[in-house]
Amino acid sequence: MVLVAPERAEPLASAEEFRLDAAGAEANVASHLVRLGRVAAWAGRVGADALGERLVRQLAARGLGTAHVERDPDAPTGLYVKDPGHGVLYYRRGSAASRMSPSFLASLPAAGIVHHTGITPALSAGCDAMSGALAPHVHAAGGLVSFDVNHRPALWAADAAAPRLRELAAAADLVFVGLDEAARLWGAESADEVRRLLPEPAVLVVKDGPRRATEFDGGQRTEVPAIPVDVVEEVGAGDAFAAGYLAARLSGADAAARLSAGHAAAVTALAETSDFPRAAPHGIRTPSRGVAGSA
Repeated sequence: MVLVAPERAEPLASAEEFRLDAAGAEANVASHLVRLGRVAAWAGRVGADALGERLVRQLAARGLGTAHVERDPDAPTGLYVKDPGHGVLYYRRGSAASRMSPSFLASLPAAGIVHHTGITPALSAGCDAMSGALAPHVHAAGGLVSFDVNHRPALWAADAAAPRLRELAAAADLVFVGLDEAARLWGAESADEVRRLLPEPAVLVVKDGPRRATEFDGGQRTEVPAIPVDVVEEVGAGDAFAAGYLAARLSGADAAARLSAGHAAAVTALAETSDFPRAAPHGIRTPSRGVAGSA
């Protein structure tokens, strides 16, 4: 997707200067991973339009692989607009990305990890079917699946989303979920309760906003407090956390260091209006290894 955001942290109604950035959850994760020294690619579909070309060009400029991006001549590139302090406006109904289906997976590159989110299945029946087919496809190629639950109430109600997101999480190897969304979806009130509801993933990371993050890896439970920060904009922080965590995990860091790396990356996104901040988090740049994001 393409993000439109005020250049400064001010309401949309009064802002005078804006910027256009390549964004969207999976693209954000892949972009942060490249900035942290990883090799990553983004696979998705954009419109055969100026916004689509701009998105692909910006992702390539960040160092992402874009060879597996499809152009749709009959549908536009999705767009969303940040209104600091008031939320986000989405313009993605009928977008090129919403027209993806399981056939898209035939072009997905092999990777050590493929990351996807719960936003994609909410876009259309075809995207939902593709999301369900992703884990078997990746596992058959020897890869691991990373899944961020990422429930968006604006896209689908909790009662409709809850069982499907539970199924997709159960099929993944590594799952990220916010405690607030786990409460909204499944009634979970603690990280341990989320783990009881999601025993299948080998690794589960539960994020509790500005308080802490908890990792469950096999029989091990590790908790690390969040880093205090003056929040400018929350959207995109979860993507940055996932990237910081994944980069540290791929480098062989222990559980506490992985969670700390996630927190450090999230801080950079929380402190400004862009989904992809200009400054890299200090101290968590890691050696290269392939990761692919899909949307």
